[in-house]
Amino acid sequence: MKLVTSLTSPYGRKARVVQLEKKIPCQLQVENPWLPDSPVPGYNPLGKVPVLVLEDGVSVFDSRVIVEYLDHVSPVGRLIPAEPRDRMIVRGVEALADGVIDAAVAVFLERKRAPELQSAEWMTLQEKTLFRGLEALSEALGDKAWYLGNSMTLADIACGCMLGYLDLRFGEIDWRTAHPNLAKLFDKLMTRASFKDTVPVV
Repeated sequence: MKLVTSLTSPYGRKARVVQLEKKIPCQLQVENPWLPDSPVPGYNPLGKVPVLVLEDGVSVFDSRVIVEYLDHVSPVGRLIPAEPRDRMIVRGVEALADGVIDAAVAVFLERKRAPELQSAEWMTLQEKTLFRGLEALSEALGDKAWYLGNSMTLADIACGCMLGYLDLRFGEIDWRTAHPNLAKLFDKLMTRASFKDTVPVV
């Protein structure tokens, strides 16, 4: 199978980290979905990355669906718990992290528009969502080493990929000072090969 994504997509990074942690052989196809001649819509009618293309040609899209599939393909290092309450906690943190990314991407794209077309009100709304999400993620982690239990789960991966995206696109946001527990988690994640090998590049 192959993973179609861009090297800057935090959602794509989440899928790549899970694939590497699960030790699943997977071809990487790097594409820019914003180009007019991008092949991405041929894989995903929504025109978004990442897309996981299975051996039989079936396309799996949306990072949350992809990581769920990957976690079940291989029994190596389960990242999504089976127990309902634990699963809810992990998927809830993932949803929070993805929500922060959604807000950050919205601001990033708005900033790329011509100044006279930009909506300050829209960007302020998204920035408030971003900062509320960071606060909630920090509170959920507290003083624990991981979001759930004694080992890394998808919750930690999702949060780490979100923080990496903020570093890439929003260097002015000093989330490390505001949330030292998130900084500690991120630094720990960055010692893993899966995170080192997927640092976003522009």
